[in-house]
Amino acid sequence: MNDFFTVYLLIWASACLLVLGIFVYRFKTCDIVRRGYWRFLFQPWKLVSFALAAAGLIFIAPYTGDMSWDYYDAAFMAVLTFVTAPWVVGVLYKTIKGQRSVWDAYVAFCVWMFSASWSYDLYLLLRDGGYPATWAVNIGASSVLYLAAGLLWNLEYRNDRGVIFAFMETTWPIVPQPAAFWRIAGYALPFMLIAGIAILSFVV
Repeated sequence: MNDFFTVYLLIWASACLLVLGIFVYRFKTCDIVRRGYWRFLFQPWKLVSFALAAAGLIFIAPYTGDMSWDYYDAAFMAVLTFVTAPWVVGVLYKTIKGQRSVWDAYVAFCVWMFSASWSYDLYLLLRDGGYPATWAVNIGASSVLYLAAGLLWNLEYRNDRGVIFAFMETTWPIVPQPAAFWRIAGYALPFMLIAGIAILSFVV
């Protein structure tokens, strides 16, 4: 592993350790570990769409011709995306709106990068003994999927507002009444198409 990758690895490993320290220090107030977030996340339509997307990623892994992509990294990156992307996108939005701190944005950014890139890099480094040559390409490709997933799984319906992103509400990630999927299906379709096209592009 050359000097660039050694330095890059040390930088993101240090960033992750800092996030871990922040997480431990603020555990009681971190909404990603609170029951309300998991109720928000574990809605039937979100679980079904996740299962279908994850199955697609895992199934096509051996047929992409990309030796860096196998059943294992396809599986754990899919799980990380489902668990963290809705929270990360919401936190970044609220930071832009001035409702979250810079530290919250830092944590969200690192969680994004770990889920979409650094976990992949680490797995391949341990599997193959060298830093993956595809690390930079993967950041872009996986981030498209990650952002689409975060927006998709934040879709909600309100009687007084119609279809919105849940993170636009002050109570997020607490959702008073989860929406039925048929109310948001038309809005969910573009995000599903983006994810589907991105997945198929790996095969092509």
